[in-house]
Amino acid sequence: MSSENLHPETIAVSSGRPESEPGAGVNIPISLNSTFVASGPVSYGRFGNETWSQLESAISQLEDATSTLVFASGMSAITAAFSILPHGAVVVASHEGYSGTMSLLTRHHADGRLDVRFVDITDTKEVLAQLQGAAFLWVESPTNPGLGVAEVSVIIGEAKKRNMGVGFDNTFATPLTQKPLTFGADIVMHSVTKYLAGHSDVLIGSLSVKDPALHARLLDARTSFGAIAGPFEVWLALRGLRTFPLRFNRAQENAAALAKKLSSHSAVSKVRYPGFGAVISFEIAGDAELAEKICNASKLITNATSLGGIESTWERRRRWPIESQSIPENLIRFSVGCEHVEDLWRDIDTALSQG
Repeated sequence: MSSENLHPETIAVSSGRPESEPGAGVNIPISLNSTFVASGPVSYGRFGNETWSQLESAISQLEDATSTLVFASGMSAITAAFSILPHGAVVVASHEGYSGTMSLLTRHHADGRLDVRFVDITDTKEVLAQLQGAAFLWVESPTNPGLGVAEVSVIIGEAKKRNMGVGFDNTFATPLTQKPLTFGADIVMHSVTKYLAGHSDVLIGSLSVKDPALHARLLDARTSFGAIAGPFEVWLALRGLRTFPLRFNRAQENAAALAKKLSSHSAVSKVRYPGFGAVISFEIAGDAELAEKICNASKLITNATSLGGIESTWERRRRWPIESQSIPENLIRFSVGCEHVEDLWRDIDTALSQG
């Protein structure tokens, strides 16, 4: 049955499985090989791995992609995407997004590797004005951690009219809420570490594309840079992906309910929630010290970086020096997990009382 006729819940469970035959296992084996006999489909462990292929196939089906490449981390996938741009290429990207991406682009801009135009990705007029003469648009929507939402179809459409390449970080929204390739994006990046794997136990990234020639260039970048994922980590990520829709839908339901409760709490001055997804960012009615105190006061929610795990985590984002300076010092990014929503709210309410 074609994946085009399947719902994402079914794709997550059924994709990346071995061929069904009598006596066969229902799960793929872990291929722990760096060396292969000559004249076969894989010549060396840096070039390919049977375990990679199954996770790549599953992500491709979820994103409506022709092919996917897995990487050692989300950051290595991002680095590979920018590595294929020519020296001095003009890039348009959000001034307020994932700190790893911003740090990389700031470094590339400073050393002349790329000419980066940082924009407010939610301001469509500003984005369109900066597309003139640019070669590549990098979109992150919702943004991390501000949760700003871009007019995705408009800005991608305009970029493609100008023959620009478009990359899209779809980590926060996931293919359950948007599929950027269907809007015209060329590359879709995931920090698979987050929602797709979902158990805070692996570092994996991915790039999904429709164009075979683009796939070949990114494959060359992965092979040359050695940014390859370990087969055991990939196997864990594929196992985690089996429950991705169940986890994400539950966490999203929790987030919608908690965003509403937070918006009416006296200790909270502003709530940022786009109406979808499982991340809430909120500003407390106090300073950075109080925000830290609140994050440390929770018993159920863990004060930790990263997001997208089955468990709830939160943190004050400006504790990181590389975070965008436009993010308020008192902003807490809250990755909502799959615990019971009332248990989470009691924990939140108790922690907020620290003020």
